Amino acid sequence: MTHTALGMYDYHAWANQTLINRLKELPTEVFRQEVTSVFPTVAKVIAHIYLVDRTWYEILGGMSMNAAMAIFRDITEATESKSLEELEAMYTELSQQFKAFLREQPDLEKVINLDNPYAGIRDTSMAEMVLQVVNHATYHRGNVTAMLRQMGHASVMTEYALFWYAGEASADLAPAQT
Repeated sequence: MTHTALGMYDYHAWANQTLINRLKELPTEVFRQEVTSVFPTVAKVIAHIYLVDRTWYEILGGMSMNAAMAIFRDITEATESKSLEELEAMYTELSQQFKAFLREQPDLEKVINLDNPYAGIRDTSMAEMVLQVVNHATYHRGNVTAMLRQMGHASVMTEYALFWYAGEASADLAPAQT
């Protein structure tokens, strides 16, 4: 039986790709158009999702949270300057690495001592960390939806229930726009 965290990560990768596909349908200037929102541009949100995913990937692989966050800070500006297509390629590669890593783990309930510089020390299972990755991106995909609406464009549905029916096997399915 597949661990719930693995299925949730599959959903996460599908939802991010679904959103990227929608962004590729829009005029190219939408990606960097400034708006008054949580982030100033959609580009910064997509880069942020990638950077946080990468940070958690490093933490799951054994890097300290401080070291992983330092990498995040060091590459933020360069990542934010990437085109949508470049970010898509980076995200696809990271997602493939993340999935392979997770599937190699004998026990996703393994507890890791997480030393969060902002919140303190906590024992956290690998599965919980995966759910954090998924939840974090879900929140920010909602930001993108609001930003697109503000710019006069429909977003795309990336709801988990749609994934149940569409899934990765139905890549040709055009999800309903929201």
